[in-house]
Amino acid sequence: MAEVISAPPVIEYPESDGKPVGETDVHRREILHIIETLDRHFRHVPDIYVSGNLMFYYEEGNPSAVVSPDVFVVKGVRKGLRRTYKLWEEGVAPCVVIEMTSRSTRLEDKGNKRALYAMLGVREYFLFDPLGEYLKPPLQGFTLVDGEYAALPFESDGGIVSRELGLKLYRDDTMLRLIDLTTGREVVRTEHLSDALQDALARAQQAQEQARRAEAQARLAEEQARRAEAQAQREAEARRAAEAELERLRAELQQLRGEHV
Repeated sequence: MAEVISAPPVIEYPESDGKPVGETDVHRREILHIIETLDRHFRHVPDIYVSGNLMFYYEEGNPSAVVSPDVFVVKGVRKGLRRTYKLWEEGVAPCVVIEMTSRSTRLEDKGNKRALYAMLGVREYFLFDPLGEYLKPPLQGFTLVDGEYAALPFESDGGIVSRELGLKLYRDDTMLRLIDLTTGREVVRTEHLSDALQDALARAQQAQEQARRAEAQARLAEEQARRAEAQAQREAEARRAAEAELERLRAELQQLRGEHV
């Protein structure tokens, strides 16, 4: 009798842990906007992947070895939508993780997750407490040194530089803002894009109107110059005609004088 070889069991890696995307509107807003803002900022870089609140499995065959970072960035992998992020398939751990922390998640964010991210080789780890409930200061960053996290220094304005992202992060009330270190300009948050586009459109329309007015003024000046030139030409012709007539009269007068001698 032939030996029956049973297929190995199929291991399921759930796509959701059933938890909400943020415990408050503020947390949820920041998570979504930072993911979208970073994704847009790196849209032209083909091997940078930005995501968040995605099930990140870090041990093959063990569905319980999972974490769901609020925001994470990976270098060296393709872009594209994913249902989950499996470390053994992608081959690269995130270089940056940002957690929108709160009083209720502080033990996990400052304890278990911090230790796990260090073990996985996440080079920079940021905590942002948008409501300022417990973290002092509300924005803190850490860099991996010899397998342990060391605090990143604060800039004079309270911001923190991320060398991995090429950005400076700073707190603006309940919002996390980003400055591009190369240009020195702020990375426009996706929620402000419509306002920025409207402002840009208004400036473009204003510039177009100014150009139209300048063109009209140039055409008017050109027409005035053309008319002035034509007037000067007519006056010159009239002067030449008057001089010719005067010369004719002089000649006629001399002729009359000669006849009376």
